[in-house]
Amino acid sequence: MSTSGLRGRPAASGRAAADRSARADRSRTFPPLPPRSGARGLFAESWWGSAWLDALETTALDSARLARGRTYARDGHVDTINVTPGRIIATVRGSRPRPYSAEIRLRTLSDQEWETLLGAIAADPGRLAALLAKKLPSALAEGDVRLLPGPGDLVPRCSCPDHGRPCKHAAALCFQVARLLDTDPFVLLLMRGRGERELLDELSRRNATHTARESRTGSPGPEAPATGGPTAAAPPAPRGVPARDALADRLRPPLPPPPPLPDHPGRPPALPDADGLPFDPAALEFLAADAAARAHACVSAARTPAPGGERAPLRGPFPELPPWDDAIRLAATAHPTAGLTAATRALFRDLAAATGRTATDVARSVAAWRQGGPEGLALLDTTWNPPAGDFDRARSALIAADLPALRPRHNHLTDPERGIQLRFGHDHRWYPYESEPGAEDWWPTGPADPDPVGALTTLLAR
Repeated sequence: MSTSGLRGRPAASGRAAADRSARADRSRTFPPLPPRSGARGLFAESWWGSAWLDALETTALDSARLARGRTYARDGHVDTINVTPGRIIATVRGSRPRPYSAEIRLRTLSDQEWETLLGAIAADPGRLAALLAKKLPSALAEGDVRLLPGPGDLVPRCSCPDHGRPCKHAAALCFQVARLLDTDPFVLLLMRGRGERELLDELSRRNATHTARESRTGSPGPEAPATGGPTAAAPPAPRGVPARDALADRLRPPLPPPPPLPDHPGRPPALPDADGLPFDPAALEFLAADAAARAHACVSAARTPAPGGERAPLRGPFPELPPWDDAIRLAATAHPTAGLTAATRALFRDLAAATGRTATDVARSVAAWRQGGPEGLALLDTTWNPPAGDFDRARSALIAADLPALRPRHNHLTDPERGIQLRFGHDHRWYPYESEPGAEDWWPTGPADPDPVGALTTLLAR
């Protein structure tokens, strides 16, 4: 059998692997940044973060929208941020229950511009050292290839009905991106088209090529004397660590403690559209989000001491759910904060068709799961009669707090004229619901609260 047709495959396979690695490196997802309570004055701390905001503020048509966006960012209304070449997206929670999808677009650099920029970094080791220290040298940012955006370079978009440029949601996203740039200027380089790992690999390759060229030609490096005879140049200093030293037995320090468990599982990166791909990106994101939720639950269980001081065994978060409950769990996990976007509508339609329900049933059930997990979903369609105790004392507590008196029935406290309701769960928490006044179309609203006064106060403030 001839092997001539196989000779090119290893190289092709290597290129394919490199392409996959580059694509993965060109998408970064950042969890929601914490609120900046009481923060005033300059929003960005670095000069390049301030320059980013200057590009936004110099082209904004309404300073009031900017101020509102700054407040949204400071108060933590911007959820998970995804950065890819030329595009930044995030959901931003406004005054309505469902968040909006905000987006900022920025032109990526051409191949020639990247060649010029990489040459400028490789020519000055100090610039690379500054980048590795998470600082952006001004000579690099404002050199022949301009990295920072100028007036009009940032193109905001948002799913909200406000056509301002930018609206407050897109402005809030811009302010939060400035905070990301403060801590990591490689985010700016990713916006311009290339990821951190591929940039460092390319700079390492250029440095190795330059070193090999010097070794072949015998030309002195930067530290060699500029004058002198054949014996004036010192032999090159050894590089790296000998293998025998690296592999020798020695006392090694203990491993660092594991990082803290985040409050919520991470979100998978945004995938491109399905055109030309051998899989469904929406289905893959769906499964990745579910895997992250299960892993988060397992790690959380492993870190929770049992009554006897032992660690709880690793197990799945909801191992024995009925098919309908598990379908709702998957839907809520795949889109934990998203509103009715095109992706969620398609998902709800598919689940409704597969289970014999309506898309409205699915949406209402997903809201109930987000409100309280299995207990929240159970309270959506079933009632129960609580024993004497917390449920009976709740009405007195509401009246004492000068809140509306609610009519009890089973485990519900209801004011139909106002369209508000509290449902008491088996977990002794109060689940707020709302409906159009006089209608019986109840929807879960807001998180559950162990205190009926807190739950009703939050519901009335909406």
